[in-house]
Amino acid sequence: MFIKVLLTVIFLAVTVLVGIYSRKQAKNVDGFVLGGRSVGPWLSAFAYGTSYFSAVVFVGYAGQFGWKYGIASSWIGVGNAIIGSLLAWLILGRRTKLMTQHIQSRTMPDFFGTRFSNQGLRIAASIIAFVFLIPYTAGVYSGISKLFDMGFGIPYEYCIIIMALLTAVYVILGGYKATAINDFIQGIVMLGGIIAVIAVVLNSQGGLVEAFNKMKEVAPTAHDLESPLYDHFQPGDFASWFGPNVMSLLGVVVLTSLGTWGLPQMVGKFYSITDESAIRRGTIISTIFALIVAGGCYFLGGFGRLFGEPVWNEARHNYKFDDIIPTMLDTAVNSDLLIGLVMVLVLSASMSTLASLVLTSSSTMTLDLIYRDKRATADEVKSGEIDDEVAERIERRKVVIMRVLIVFFIVISVLIALNPPTFIAQLMGISWGALAGAFLAPFLLGLYWRGVTTASVWACFIWGVGFTLVNMLLGNPINPIDCGAIAMVGGFPVVLLVSLVTKKLPQAKLDSIWKCYK
Repeated sequence: MFIKVLLTVIFLAVTVLVGIYSRKQAKNVDGFVLGGRSVGPWLSAFAYGTSYFSAVVFVGYAGQFGWKYGIASSWIGVGNAIIGSLLAWLILGRRTKLMTQHIQSRTMPDFFGTRFSNQGLRIAASIIAFVFLIPYTAGVYSGISKLFDMGFGIPYEYCIIIMALLTAVYVILGGYKATAINDFIQGIVMLGGIIAVIAVVLNSQGGLVEAFNKMKEVAPTAHDLESPLYDHFQPGDFASWFGPNVMSLLGVVVLTSLGTWGLPQMVGKFYSITDESAIRRGTIISTIFALIVAGGCYFLGGFGRLFGEPVWNEARHNYKFDDIIPTMLDTAVNSDLLIGLVMVLVLSASMSTLASLVLTSSSTMTLDLIYRDKRATADEVKSGEIDDEVAERIERRKVVIMRVLIVFFIVISVLIALNPPTFIAQLMGISWGALAGAFLAPFLLGLYWRGVTTASVWACFIWGVGFTLVNMLLGNPINPIDCGAIAMVGGFPVVLLVSLVTKKLPQAKLDSIWKCYK
């Protein structure tokens, strides 16, 4: 216990010290939200990766999908690396950096309002972001708390509150720069931790070859067979290339990989990176990071069936999938030092994601709802209506409001996490489905195609949020994960078709925006 506590205390002390160190750069809005748009490739790449992979992936997704698809769940990690990281950086990175800097956009809702000349879009996008980032945050709290309960015996409720307080401290102190530096430190811990955990878990089963052989002999349980997922199960499917149901697996790959392209907290990393050369280097770093961390998590989860059947939740008619990874670790890991490393690993993954979520949510609410005219201060200074001192005071006031909203956002998320409506993966599916379903298509197409219309963006907002909410209100007839994948892919035909029949933006406006690419 002493070793576990010592490692955890050292880790938490470092995160707070980074917040204190970065506070001087968080005095104005650009510094607090974007790190002054001067964050280098290593910090940006690790910030992207650590925001991507949290306890939701390590505990919730790795356990659930490892149980469902066996070793084939590793393809989810490969998809996260290739689609969610490599292609995201290649397709979104440069254009997002150039266009958002050109139109002075600080947030994704701000992008929609300015790019499509409609402040209603900006307000609607900020509300969607704020509302649907909450269940994602609650899922992260839930995941980290389950492992801390296992490692320290601390009650679930106390874990959630402690993590919330610590995350709030360093984000409020240092803003985005503190988050990015901590993400780098936390990313290094995640890389080392996942490799060590995989080695120990496989060793407990007699090594890699023996573990694979055991997986070939595993069959679905009686509860599993109640699901159509295993209708055509063949012996050895849990150790096969594509598992017992390749189409269902593909839906998970789409949700968890393509979904990042439309999430405000992920796309925001491209706003703050220094320049185009940094984007090229960040692409390579981010992809390797994702391949090791995500690939490792899902590969580890693929062996979950070797550690016993999880508890069946009769009320929800499903397994308690969130208990699978903690059970594996509790069974396989006997070293206090390694358990301490696992605790720090999950802390790293989760606190980085939480920091990104709360910073995104608070900045969106402040800049896109409370202070909607982002150029007012600059214009007034230029025209002589107000002096620099007044302008600086307004900037400080915005930062104060963002800090207050960080606390507000965390409190709401904690309340949900204390009594979560469903298990972790479903919380994330609802969040990602609504956000990426609403934002992905108009954001991506808006970077490349002049023909996207304001009406098509409204249509996609209604489609993404509406489809997700209707499915949820009907009792999830479509699994929330599959529903999320449908919502985000379906947004593209919505934007394309509506754009073809609705009023185009003025050519002069488009020419002005497209200058950024020259």
